[in-house]
Amino acid sequence: MHVPYEDIRRVWLEADAVPEIADAWLWDHLLPVAGPKDGQIHEGWTLLSALAAQTRRLRLGLLVTSNRIRPPAVLGKMASTVDVISGGRLVLGLGVGGTHQPPGAGGIPGENPAIAEYEAYGLSLVPPGEGIARLTEAVEILKLMWTRDVFDYTGRHYRLKGTRNQPGPVQRPGPPLLIGGWGTRLLRLVAEHAGIWNVPGPPHNTVDFVAERARVLDAHCAELGRDTSDITRSVQVLVSYDDPAATRETVAALVAAGMNHIVLSLPRPYPQGVARWLADEIIARWRPSASGATGSGLTA
Repeated sequence: MHVPYEDIRRVWLEADAVPEIADAWLWDHLLPVAGPKDGQIHEGWTLLSALAAQTRRLRLGLLVTSNRIRPPAVLGKMASTVDVISGGRLVLGLGVGGTHQPPGAGGIPGENPAIAEYEAYGLSLVPPGEGIARLTEAVEILKLMWTRDVFDYTGRHYRLKGTRNQPGPVQRPGPPLLIGGWGTRLLRLVAEHAGIWNVPGPPHNTVDFVAERARVLDAHCAELGRDTSDITRSVQVLVSYDDPAATRETVAALVAAGMNHIVLSLPRPYPQGVARWLADEIIARWRPSASGATGSGLTA
């Protein structure tokens, strides 16, 4: 938010040339959630398609796609197209989307920003339980789109007839599924279906909170008989340009808590050469080979 396309493109192209950075991410909002209400913000999947066509190495996606904005089959078609454009580099990040939440939820001060956003675009908020149920059906539909030539689907919230999806995604059986969130019912869905779990870390949520939520995910995996190591643990960290040592300390604490995929979120405005700066000042200095982390992410 509040960042022009030219700056986002510049940082992504910089990151594509820095091998220490594994992936790059956008988000899925239609209005700014902080700062001036009239600030510019780009639609996530349209922007992702443009950046997918201009990069060559980075894995890419949205942290995370709102399941309330696009019907699941439409999203599946969009995701398939971006996977083709990128040559098989898409990670499908997915979340519940806008639900009725109290002020301050998710570490964002004040009234739930989804209220104004959804009213502005003619979208409806739903109760959290319904949001989880809709997300569950969306995941089922997406998996059918990756694996069936034609199918019907009848759920409580979505109904499809004669759905086809050609061309399908490059990746087989489909793009990796990342589910973002931290609620107990949401973590059950992660344990059932996802290969990657993402949660906002500091400053929105503490390291202790992230670690506690990871234990809840572990308990769900144990109940389902799923190996906990099958799920990549992904966390977002807000980078400090003025105090990179503090960012490194936060990253180290999260890695010690079991998180093995770090998304380095950049404050605006983006300095020139910021991707190389991240590699030198944040990634290299906490020695991922020693800590066991598997990759670093950049969110723009």
